[in-house]
Order: sequence, then C-alpha cells, then structure tokens
Amino acid sequence: QVQLVESGGGLVQAGESLRLSCAASGNTHIFNAWAWYRQAPGKQRELVATIPTLDDTNYPPSVKGRFTISRDNAKNTLYLQMINLKPEDTGVYYCSGGWYSRTYHPQSSWGQGTQVTVSS
Repeated sequence: QVQLVESGGGLVQAGESLRLSCAASGNTHIFNAWAWYRQAPGKQRELVATIPTLDDTNYPPSVKGRFTISRDNAKNTLYLQMINLKPEDTGVYYCSGGWYSRTYHPQSSWGQGTQVTVSS
C-alpha cells in the first residue's frame, strides 16, 4: 500500500508561483512513473504532469512551459513547480504513482489533494 500526502497549495494572484509537494510512503518502488493531476470544480480530473523513471517528463499544452515536475528519490517526494499561474489553474491537485508505457496509468490511491486557487 502506498500513502500520498500533498501539500503546498494556497491562494495566489495570477502570474505568481507555487511549489507543490507530495510525500510518498509504502511500496513506492512498484511504480515506474509519477504524476500530478488536478480537478477543477465541476470538471473531471486531468493529468498535468508525468515523470517516468526511464523517459522524459510530459505535460499537456495548457501547462507546458509553466509547470515542472520533479522527484527527490532520497526523500521519496514528488514536486510540482508552477510559475505564471492563471485563474484556469485553480483546482485541487493530486499526486499519483503508476505505470508508464506510452501513456500514464495511475495505480495508487488518491490522497486528500491540495487546493490551488488563482485569482485574477
């Protein structure tokens, strides 16, 4: 079982930055990739960043160039650096452990997430 605890969210103005963290514990070695998702009110959860163990990071066009995913294996912590935030980035952000083979497949249970609110 893998436990994930997200933190670092908050209320910021458009154009500002935030860094989210995700502390992982348990059998994290079973995954070959990690990711961040977000869910805006009334919308489906969407994938915003992927970091496979043996491949390049991936981002959708909506966040590419503004979001950077990274992982500190020694600390078992996943990060999401977000710059130039926009109101449409508002949502609850979740981290995820999973499998990557051309696309990302989440496998871990969802944590509580961390709320990011960007005001205009």
